Amino acid sequence: MGNGASTGYSAAAATAALALRQGPPAAVRSALLAARERTLALAEDFRRALGPKPHLPYAPELNPPLWELGHVAWFQEWWIARNPQRHLGVRADPQAARPPSIVAEADAWYDSSRVAHRTRWELPLPGSDATQTYLALTQERTLQLLAALDGPDDPALYFFRLAAVHEQMHAEAAVYMAQGLGIPLRESAEPPQAEAAAELPVGPLRFGLGTSCAGFAFDNELPAHEVELPRFAIDASPVTWGAFLPFVEDGGYDDARWWTPEGLAWLAAQRQRRPAGLRRAAHGWEQMRHGAWRPLRAQEVAVHLSAHEAEAWCRWCGRRLPTEAEWECAALTQPRFRWGLVWEWTASPFEPYPGFAPHPYRDYSMPWFGSRRVLRGASPATAPALAHARYRNFYEPHRRDIFAGFRSARAP
Repeated sequence: MGNGASTGYSAAAATAALALRQGPPAAVRSALLAARERTLALAEDFRRALGPKPHLPYAPELNPPLWELGHVAWFQEWWIARNPQRHLGVRADPQAARPPSIVAEADAWYDSSRVAHRTRWELPLPGSDATQTYLALTQERTLQLLAALDGPDDPALYFFRLAAVHEQMHAEAAVYMAQGLGIPLRESAEPPQAEAAAELPVGPLRFGLGTSCAGFAFDNELPAHEVELPRFAIDASPVTWGAFLPFVEDGGYDDARWWTPEGLAWLAAQRQRRPAGLRRAAHGWEQMRHGAWRPLRAQEVAVHLSAHEAEAWCRWCGRRLPTEAEWECAALTQPRFRWGLVWEWTASPFEPYPGFAPHPYRDYSMPWFGSRRVLRGASPATAPALAHARYRNFYEPHRRDIFAGFRSARAP
């Protein structure tokens, strides 16, 4: 994407995230337009590969591509144009009665809170052209309403910011889907690389965890609170293939000593005991990227790893995963800490911070507390406007279709 991810998130990318979270309506407008440009480019890549009304076999990690596009339009319309309480921002009642959608069946098709995941493959969804018309009409109305807002502190900006980051999340999911299906993308970049392993000592200290600044924040980043962090050491960069593959070659996937009970249960279900999308060729290891095998370089950041694999490597190496508080503290206090190369598994379960209060989009955080694991950072497929050192990503620990890797830590 040219988002700076190959060398870590740049100052320009950090500025983009700050502009979305705290900037004026003009900055939010730019973020909405950038998200839509990317959505349409990815949709065209899928259309070229799969046709105007693609059909994919059911998979629990995926959504039908046309459903994804319609959902993006519906989400924006539901929370902005159809939301009678958008002027209240996070105090809006999510159950407030709404006028009908410009697409009569939109609520029955695209409401992810009410449309069961499995049934999305059976819906009589409109074709590509009609879906893109829905995208265009909702975006036009969104930009008209945005133009009427006054400044960066207008409470209504919350929903415009939410729509922008939500669309970029679905764009990143489309990149995951394309990788899994072998679809080439025009935005594909070279795999990110990291330097030789280095370690950063941190603490002990009291650290302010979570978002405390004015502007946009996800509900699970709130409220900000202080935590005590004992002294620890953490990798300056994520683990590379050059560091991970010796674990594979040492029989790590066949040695129960390195795996948690949950990891062993996960491992028993795998058909091949090695990282996803890798194979050994005559000249060395190769990785599948968007439908083609390519040589794997030792300095590339290890990716498409589950939390179980990350934990097994750490045990083999005599280390551990960092907690999310350790990760956030290091990202914000250590100038040599490089992130943005890959989503990074942490040791922390996804749980609410003390004093958590849900925002109007109730399904964003609350349903997933206790069943997901926190990841921090960003990947090459993450939009700069979404990447933020306080951002808490979360997935089930078995997932490795996402662009996830890890870094390690240890007690002093």
